[in-house]
Amino acid sequence: MRNKGAIFILALLAIAGGLFAMVSCGGSADGGTIKIGALLAVTGPASFLGDPENKTLEMLVEEINKNGGINGHQVELVVKDTQGKAENAVSFARQLIEEDKVLAIIGPTTSGESLQVKDVCNENKTILISCAAAEDIVVPVTPYVFKTPQKDSFAAMKIFEDIKARGLKRIGVVVSNSGFGQGGKAQLEKYAGEYGLEIVIAEVYDAKATDLTDVMTKVKGANVDAVVNWSIEPAQSIVITNIRQLGMKQPLYQSHGFGNIKYVETAGAAAEGVIFPAGRMLAVGVLPDSNPQKKVISDYITQYQGLYKEDVSTFGGHAYDALMILKKAIEIAGSTETEAVRSAIEKVSNFPGTGGVFNFSATDHNGLDKDAFEMYVVKDGKFDLYKK
Repeated sequence: MRNKGAIFILALLAIAGGLFAMVSCGGSADGGTIKIGALLAVTGPASFLGDPENKTLEMLVEEINKNGGINGHQVELVVKDTQGKAENAVSFARQLIEEDKVLAIIGPTTSGESLQVKDVCNENKTILISCAAAEDIVVPVTPYVFKTPQKDSFAAMKIFEDIKARGLKRIGVVVSNSGFGQGGKAQLEKYAGEYGLEIVIAEVYDAKATDLTDVMTKVKGANVDAVVNWSIEPAQSIVITNIRQLGMKQPLYQSHGFGNIKYVETAGAAAEGVIFPAGRMLAVGVLPDSNPQKKVISDYITQYQGLYKEDVSTFGGHAYDALMILKKAIEIAGSTETEAVRSAIEKVSNFPGTGGVFNFSATDHNGLDKDAFEMYVVKDGKFDLYKK
């Protein structure tokens, strides 16, 4: 009897061990389901960004599951609405890791959130593919953190190339006090000298501001040749409005955080002539058929606009790229074991997305170069390719 009892206990332990192994292999214990978390600012001031990201992920997961899942596994998406708040993102990240047992987290939406969450993911050995742009998210490289938007430094370089080509030298910089704004300011200050430019004034404003006349009056008084604004919040539309209200005629450049037509609609006629860098989603109509991004972007636009009856944005595209890169990595790994998938992301190469053609490596967790950007201008209330 004792031997039978011991055998029974050992059998129970083996079953429990098997269940534990399934749970610890990265969110795939539930009947083979792959759990993927998402930290998105679906509501709140950054919802211009997070809402299209959320819709994009929901659309893609439904399509992936309809087509048999990933390596035969259905995908379960667990979305947490951070409202763009870093403290929410950190709390929800821990919840996704400890309670939901997700394989990976897509997001957060904003740089400030991502910079707070990256340590949580590294400490818990959980893959994070951020939808935010700040350079510091992936520089220096840390094992488990990746991102899909183009780097701040490349955006700064593209802007400075045009300012230099115009023969302008004195620059006024205004940025929001968000993680994205502060990261952009650092890159602008780092590279201005390389292009023979002088930042004569640099102002930081409250991301929640509803009027920036005082800030822009200071910039006007500095006698600048051009203005560069760096933010993702609705306040960047206020910058445009206030500059024009003050009668400033200088060229106005925005960061790659301007790639949502709603910012133009908010600023109205004042936005005419604003110049900014962004990925090729905004120029898909003029891309040659040979461009590897064209089909990806065209299919995404058709699917998204057909389902939601609204324009796509580059921000929804960041979420698209994050999920499709994760899908590709799982396929390469042939596994949902975290380390295998993490390592496989570093092997994703020549992968066309909405933001560019991605080439990840152990030393590059963004996978894009400066050529992922085009320069755009607001013309007749719409985005158009910028011609010098």
